[in-house]
Amino acid sequence: MKFAIYGAGAVGSFVGARLLEGGHDVHFIARGPNLEALRERGLIVSSRAFGERRYQAKAAASAAEVGPADYVLLGVKANALTEIAPSIGPLKHSGTTFISTQNGLPWWYFHGVPGNEEPIKAVDPEGVIGRHIPAPLVVGSIVYFSCSMKGPGEVLHTAGNRLPLGEPSGGRTERVLALSSALRGVGLKSPVRNDIRHELWVKLLGNAALNPLSALTRKALADLIDSPYGRSLIEAMMDEVREVASAVGVRIALSNDRRIAGARAAGYHRTSMLQDLERGRAPELDALLGAVIELAERNHVRVPTLRAIDAAARVLFQESTSDRS
Repeated sequence: MKFAIYGAGAVGSFVGARLLEGGHDVHFIARGPNLEALRERGLIVSSRAFGERRYQAKAAASAAEVGPADYVLLGVKANALTEIAPSIGPLKHSGTTFISTQNGLPWWYFHGVPGNEEPIKAVDPEGVIGRHIPAPLVVGSIVYFSCSMKGPGEVLHTAGNRLPLGEPSGGRTERVLALSSALRGVGLKSPVRNDIRHELWVKLLGNAALNPLSALTRKALADLIDSPYGRSLIEAMMDEVREVASAVGVRIALSNDRRIAGARAAGYHRTSMLQDLERGRAPELDALLGAVIELAERNHVRVPTLRAIDAAARVLFQESTSDRS
């Protein structure tokens, strides 16, 4: 199968490397120093689970250089999808499937939900993503592994290998089963979920609280969770996320305590939003908090803690961006 990895960051590069191990035709779309490194010396992946290896990488600056692919893994952050969506056309053929990996609630969330096809404006305010990457072409995935970029073209994989998949409209189609088989064949745990939305909310239950709070406090997960003040805020935010999920028909089966324990097991991990703050990058606030708050408004659910943390985080990142400009 031919795979295009749009965004050769930590997640995209790690998955792409695993697919290369399986002999698949993998093309990375990258830019800047990352593109140069991939072209000049290949992709280097260091993994506690899979060892260290250098891969020869087919790297391109644009979708047009790659051409039609069977699967396109969208490896950019949620807030970058609007920018890349209009350039995605050359990757399509009649059977192309896009794999979303973004944190938070995606643009395709309500596809196939009877009586509720209204898109989430927080993640796709002008409908740009939906026009260029229509929901019927998408398979959802949830990333449960920790990776970071050591430098251009160099990835460090520290933990986890789960990448559950699911059709937005449910069911077990040929395309999602084939993708699951390919990923499982290269050492990733990629079961097909009948209800991918529940899995989205399970991860969001933690991310909506832990990511912005870690940025605001500059604390790693263990420090944040072990603080009684931090724990209290986390639980309050989780309770509000749970209420919003319930309002749109999803009952999160996992308890707050188990979700927090799972995050605590990561130890002194610095969340992606804290890393964004430290590197002067835009955060995924719209997908993690903005979308939840939007759904709360639609369904008349009070979320005062989520609103307060969202506002504080936006002020923080506005100041951070101003400081670097």
